[in-house]
Amino acid sequence: MHEPWASFLRDLDAQLNEATELHCFGGFVIAEHHGLTRATADIDIIHARGTEPAALTEMAGKGSPLHKKHGVYIDVVTVAAVPEDYERRLIDLLPNESFRHLRLKGFERHDLALAKLERNSDRDREDVKRLAAGPGLDPAILNERYEKELRFQLGRPESGDLTLNLWIEMIQEVVGKSTGVS
Repeated sequence: MHEPWASFLRDLDAQLNEATELHCFGGFVIAEHHGLTRATADIDIIHARGTEPAALTEMAGKGSPLHKKHGVYIDVVTVAAVPEDYERRLIDLLPNESFRHLRLKGFERHDLALAKLERNSDRDREDVKRLAAGPGLDPAILNERYEKELRFQLGRPESGDLTLNLWIEMIQEVVGKSTGVS
């Protein structure tokens, strides 16, 4: 784990009074777990077990003493469309770290990409390109999870369909460039 994250998470762990598991997605997971260049100042949390989200925000959220000390913070996301079965595929983000209470679990690549689909900002598209260039994204898996686990959650699924199709084209273009195939 890189700094300032390692110190921030150690300090957070020291403040926790119970086992706490955080389900993370976003730029932090892209940078720290998948090793892709991506600057971010927060850890996006979709779900917390153990410590209540309000307590986490007070300890480590934006404007908290830990945020002021380390310049990074936890952002508890209350509304996001994520694949329904993401929990089965979570990855341990701190396998070699020794924390007394804290466990960080992160979305795997396909779930991470799908969690960005509804917002579809420029940054989200760049993140998907980064993930595709890694040991990439499989468009078939992305499409299957979208159909089975995400589409029904979207307020405007037709918009999600269009975005997914554009992203699959973008992924295929990135993969083609990285393998020298056009």
